[in-house]
Amino acid sequence: MPTESMTPEERWQAVFRRQKPDRVPLDYWATPEFDARLMAHLGCAERSEALRKLHVDYVVSPKPVYAGPALPPHTDIFGCRYGDVDYGTGIYDECVGHPLAAFASVEEIEKNYVWPSPDWWDYRSLPAQLEGREGYPVRGGGSEPFLTYKYLRGDERALMDLIEQPEIAQYCLGRLFHLEYENTRRIFERIPGRITYSYIAEDLGGQTDLMFSVRHIREFLLPGMKALVARVAGPRARHGQKRKQRDCPLQITYSGPFRGKRGFQGAERRALHSQRAPFVHTITAELVELDVRRLQQLFAIMGSGSIGDLLVEFLHVILRERLFHARRNIGEALQLFAIVRSIYRTQPEQRSRG
Repeated sequence: MPTESMTPEERWQAVFRRQKPDRVPLDYWATPEFDARLMAHLGCAERSEALRKLHVDYVVSPKPVYAGPALPPHTDIFGCRYGDVDYGTGIYDECVGHPLAAFASVEEIEKNYVWPSPDWWDYRSLPAQLEGREGYPVRGGGSEPFLTYKYLRGDERALMDLIEQPEIAQYCLGRLFHLEYENTRRIFERIPGRITYSYIAEDLGGQTDLMFSVRHIREFLLPGMKALVARVAGPRARHGQKRKQRDCPLQITYSGPFRGKRGFQGAERRALHSQRAPFVHTITAELVELDVRRLQQLFAIMGSGSIGDLLVEFLHVILRERLFHARRNIGEALQLFAIVRSIYRTQPEQRSRG
């Protein structure tokens, strides 16, 4: 591995400020069963140990401790009930009970439902959660309210509310944004100067199109998201205002079908001008070959042995999903899978290094 001159935190900050880091920072998201396979393969007892071994610049996410009313089994703070759903390759805890599904008006919800309060959490342990993790980027606060709203109302009902019962959607999303705003404020106050970015996010579509109209994005989501952006980034962070990156030490992560644009001016403009994710329409054998060769070189340099086999398998899943959403035929999918595996196997001596 080349000599590293930056900590993971410094590496992330360099990218945020559009400066050149000592190397490209690496992040890692995976399902629990993939985590388990990775840890077993590397002989690590902890996920963080495995990620350090792979030189991943992982993010630390301190969370306040819940200290509110006792919750029934398999129920979250919103009253949503969860149960195991088996997808064949993994079992996930999915929301199966929606506490606001039966209500037909705001008045009914106000009369029969208790919203969580920020006072239900204890924020005093946040500094201690960062001890021993100095030098790593820290994620603090943020929001993803429509995801919670879907759990509260059910997926189909939540989306239909935007058209049929907009007053319920506005009311509930307003309560959720307020909760996340106050939660974010308290986190920032408890660990000042330690937070690298906030995760202000929403999944607004799939690989090929939006799930929401642009009008509904503007009406139901952007006002609350902009308020959180202003709270996180400070008074100089205004919608559409151009300013130098170094003026704001905090960065906003936008998660959705248009990743790659910070903040909401870029995300909204992208949604307005191009309602398709361009990656889907540019999958070619050449691009796959280029990406896999780069990944092969990375793992060869790191001397991580057959860990690349796990990566290739994971890449297969990603390609299969994207090709499915792009409505590509199975023949092309199989062809791309063959390219991935054949490229990785062309230089077996590199996989045995380390």
